[in-house]
Amino acid sequence: MDVNRNKMNNRTTFALLVLLTAVGTLTVSTAYAATNPACVGCTQEDARAMALDDLMGAIPVSVWTDKADYGHNDIIKVEGQVANESGYPVTITVISPLNSIVTIDQINVVNRSFETTLNTAGAMWKYDGTYTIKVNYGTAEKSNSVKVELTGGVANDQTPTTDKQCSAMELSANGQCIPFTISGGTVTSATLNTNDNSIVIMINAEEDGTLTINPSTTVQKGIFMVLVDGEEWDDVEIVANKVTIMFPAGAETIEVIGTFVIPEFGTIAAMILAVAIISIIAVSAKSRLSIIPRY
Repeated sequence: MDVNRNKMNNRTTFALLVLLTAVGTLTVSTAYAATNPACVGCTQEDARAMALDDLMGAIPVSVWTDKADYGHNDIIKVEGQVANESGYPVTITVISPLNSIVTIDQINVVNRSFETTLNTAGAMWKYDGTYTIKVNYGTAEKSNSVKVELTGGVANDQTPTTDKQCSAMELSANGQCIPFTISGGTVTSATLNTNDNSIVIMINAEEDGTLTINPSTTVQKGIFMVLVDGEEWDDVEIVANKVTIMFPAGAETIEVIGTFVIPEFGTIAAMILAVAIISIIAVSAKSRLSIIPRY
């Protein structure tokens, strides 16, 4: 009887220990979720679920900001976690409402966590609208993003012009038609980034595929680099002005960078400049003639 009683006591003690361990685990998880910063674009329940998933390693990399709305002279605090630390930094890319890359940076991971700040006081942040903050941890599969809204700046009225009707086999980017072919996905939009002399192409990559563009030299020239989701890409073939990019499934943004890209309204600007130069030459010549003494 004593032996049976001891066995019963041991089983009871073990059950209590298991119960206490489970309660302690739930308490830690709930506390962690409660102190997590706001999950931008989702409910508090989603934020809590994201934090719990992070602890269990279900999400390879997560990212959040301290709030969802900012002005144009604010500091955005960005934090995140990786499920399995591999010793590599996290690459962070910010994309503007015009689909151009605002900034790219790398952040070290310490104890599976990373954090940085973004200053919105700058020319690249001047437009109102939704900015996408994307993080990547080594591979395309290990990526995530949040969206923030900026207000109080310049209204986003830079809608691509539609003067030209591009064919089904051409991209329309700021009124310019660029021949292209794509397999493994679809192109959703394209724009010219005059700050970086680049063509920014947004795609929906359902599987590994290939994108080829062949812009005329009046649109872009001196192509020397390609970024895929903010990272310099090596799986590229550049022949003269023809570029072929092999992209992975899940890719969203491809940026083709050159030494020159046509500015918006470039032809009109060139004409205005030419007229101004001719006017200056004419006025200068007339002034010199008027001061020549007559005998």
